[in-house]
Amino acid sequence: MGKDYYKTLGVDKSASKEEIKKAFRKMAHEHHPDKQGGSDAKFKEASEAYSVLSDDAKRRQYDTFGQSGAGFGGGQGGFQGGQGFNGFDFSQFTGANGQGFEFDLGDIFSEFFGGGGRRPRRGSNITIDIKMTFKEAAFGITKEINVNNEKIAVTIPPGVENGQALRVQGKGENGDGGRGDLIIRIWVEKHPVFRKEGYNLIMELPLKLTTALLGATVDIETLDGKIELKIPAGTTHHEILRVRNKGVMTERGKRGDLLIVTEVVMPKKLSKEAQKLVEELRKEGI
Repeated sequence: MGKDYYKTLGVDKSASKEEIKKAFRKMAHEHHPDKQGGSDAKFKEASEAYSVLSDDAKRRQYDTFGQSGAGFGGGQGGFQGGQGFNGFDFSQFTGANGQGFEFDLGDIFSEFFGGGGRRPRRGSNITIDIKMTFKEAAFGITKEINVNNEKIAVTIPPGVENGQALRVQGKGENGDGGRGDLIIRIWVEKHPVFRKEGYNLIMELPLKLTTALLGATVDIETLDGKIELKIPAGTTHHEILRVRNKGVMTERGKRGDLLIVTEVVMPKKLSKEAQKLVEELRKEGI
């Protein structure tokens, strides 16, 4: 089978990724060639073992065929031999799919050199609150805000929810490792008529009993302005009338719908004449 990578790292064949990672970090810390008492050979052996066992595809191949049959070894699928730390080929620290491994070399080096290899800290994030009208949130808007005496034009996309946070990268505090981010929390004012469900708007529309029975055309206000709405004869209580493309704007430029829930209002008192008319309706079976 050739080299036993599990034995090299001192782990069982059933070891988890986290156990393999911890074992490699321990060995890399102990045997790094730039440390006193370190071993270039053992460091490379540990690195070679970790490059295989930390990659799911390579590990399955190794478990099936062994080191010799899987193409693992110096100069082929593994690591370049005869190189110390300065010439070590870190390009081999990639999985079969080209993705980097989970461990952070900067973290390992910081252990070797007492933090000297730690990446510079980024600046802190800045969080601000923005109030928006219901209509602004429905259609989206560009707002100019002042952050650290810098004016920034921020585009708020349509359809944002109350309490939603948006992130603008690189507009936070300065730091040695670059600027932090700007976090914008959105607070949307309630609308007296409409409520939002996804990209649709919902409203209740009170109707007189005669309007529900006979039908009519009524004026209603939308976010786009006033429109005429036809109420069909025989409209029932809590029926939903749909007005297409009068809802919330999507990021693709389309619109949701306006859903109108009818509220048939029953009269609490009737005049004598109205009572007679209702009696006639009852005789008609209505």
